[in-house]
Amino acid sequence: MPVEAFFVWLNGIIWSNALIALCLGAGLWFSFRTRFMQVRGFAEMCRLTVSGQKSEAGVSSFQALAISMAGRMGIGNIAGVATAIAYGGPGAVFWMWVMGFLGASTSYIECTLAQIYKEKDAEGRYRGGPAYYIEKAMGLKWYAVAFAIATVVAAGLLLPGVQANAIADSATNVLCGIDGCTAVGGTGAMKLWIGLGVAAMLAVIIFGGIKRIATFAEVVVPFMALAFILMAVIVMVANADKVPAMFADIFSSAFGGHAAFGAIVGQAVAWGVKRGIYANEAGQGTGPHAAAAAEVSHPAKQGYVQAFAIYFDTMLVCTSTAFLLLSTGMYNTFKTVTQDGKETLVEIFSGVPGVQPSEGAQFTQAAVESVLPGWGAGFVALALFFFAFTTIMAYYYMAETNLTYLAGVKKTHPLATLLLRLGIVGMVVFGAYHNAAMAWTLGDIGVGLMAWLNIVAILILQKPALLALRDYERQKKMGLDPTFDPEALGIRNAGFWNRRG
Repeated sequence: MPVEAFFVWLNGIIWSNALIALCLGAGLWFSFRTRFMQVRGFAEMCRLTVSGQKSEAGVSSFQALAISMAGRMGIGNIAGVATAIAYGGPGAVFWMWVMGFLGASTSYIECTLAQIYKEKDAEGRYRGGPAYYIEKAMGLKWYAVAFAIATVVAAGLLLPGVQANAIADSATNVLCGIDGCTAVGGTGAMKLWIGLGVAAMLAVIIFGGIKRIATFAEVVVPFMALAFILMAVIVMVANADKVPAMFADIFSSAFGGHAAFGAIVGQAVAWGVKRGIYANEAGQGTGPHAAAAAEVSHPAKQGYVQAFAIYFDTMLVCTSTAFLLLSTGMYNTFKTVTQDGKETLVEIFSGVPGVQPSEGAQFTQAAVESVLPGWGAGFVALALFFFAFTTIMAYYYMAETNLTYLAGVKKTHPLATLLLRLGIVGMVVFGAYHNAAMAWTLGDIGVGLMAWLNIVAILILQKPALLALRDYERQKKMGLDPTFDPEALGIRNAGFWNRRG
């Protein structure tokens, strides 16, 4: 079996209907168990997002949010949405919304667990995440090590290539134009140069550690997100007459009621959930790493903040991309048809002829270009660069945190850290130059592995996070600024909070 065919097969196994059902089921279950805190606590989410303080050991709640948003808001928000529509039709957008709504409660659970079981590393910085709460709360060291290794491989090697590939594709689409970049040796050479440039910028940031990552993220992430949302509003205003039909397409095709897209309603669910998880990362186990780094008086505070991150990512940023595509008609949709024993993609809607599903960023560029000719594609390329670059930066932090976990009480060996940094920088160059389909396949494998390991864990370990939520709400009703005492709640092995108390 060829290497690429093997990875496609493996991706199909990991992203079976079982994982789709597990993600949706977990989100629904946590929504009921938290009594829909993502609705009841919306005002509190907003308040806590802009409050909090940082310390020598940790970052502020907003900085932790910015780091986690840097990880969430990547290529999935631009190209990933286009890919979901390409394979699942407009109805995939509805199922992304469902995943975002349910995923907010999932994010609360995993990020609160990360805060409860966080620790200080050998250099005095807060560290935490699934590997930490799996070991401390479940007592399964082998399971924790398995997640840590999977995350180092996924975040350090597999996922960065997807982001780098999208940066290179969108930039080449703008820079090469008609002549195909013949001056630098063609589009392939241009992608290589772009990859080298992005890798050099990444090295400057990640060699500065978590503080530099947090400082960069809190400045860049809010600005790039708001600029992109504003662009979507401008495009929708320009196409106001098409907005009612756009909403009709989304809801009718989500349930198979649209004549053109009714045959792929199952794909709408699958791709909506799949790309929803890829974009907002609820349940994947990435958000808890940044959540654990926050300086807060009660773990539930960061749980609320990270639940808000899901809303912001899915309901605003992903939705902005979807509206850009659907209101302008600049999207393609395909369905799989078996002919002579072979599966082939048949186009059932074409808004951008000749563009394939894996080239998602080009759909968004075409959408903005249709309203703002001459510079729309450049704007999307710039936005995508910042989205993808900050995501790669966050991936490094996640990989480094799990490397620290694997080192135990000892300080991580400098050589291991150096190899990780060189590895992620190298994968950026590789991903920029390699084909998009393979980059997406590897990225999906990485996301899927982490999701399987983490969602099973938080379904087992949910109780401490639920106790923390009730304790936080009780203290708020008393007019207090909540503080955390794990022993009073019957929570064991919360070493940092016991020592702090």
